[in-house]
Amino acid sequence: MDYASTVTVESRAAPGVRLTVRRMSFGRRLELTRQVKQLLQQLDFLAAKEGSVADQTEAALVASEIDRAYVRWGLAAVEGIEIDGKPASPETLLDAGPEDLVTEILEHVRREAGLSEEERKNCESHSIFGEGARPVGNATNAAA
Repeated sequence: MDYASTVTVESRAAPGVRLTVRRMSFGRRLELTRQVKQLLQQLDFLAAKEGSVADQTEAALVASEIDRAYVRWGLAAVEGIEIDGKPASPETLLDAGPEDLVTEILEHVRREAGLSEEERKNCESHSIFGEGARPVGNATNAAA
């Protein structure tokens, strides 16, 4: 068996851009869970409160940080895009790249993380990226 630990896809949002996304593994799930555990606890705490405007704003900020952690964790490489005249890296893409491309990357990362369609619907956030991310779900073998 030959198993690829990443998958490369052509971007829909930015034609000519290729995205290499990490596939989920046992070790990667542990790593991702450790990275977002505290943020998820904060988000759950804020969701349990009455919901003042300040709480809603804080929840949106925390959800965006979770999305950022997912993209940072899941995007292994990006090709075919320059930002300010230099080849983009996952970090520069997050900091200064087109938002619609980052949103697409988040979708790919969440898909590779093994979230089912129902889990994706249940964990939508108030994020600027439009979708939340949670390190839960069942990873599946793409070859199966």
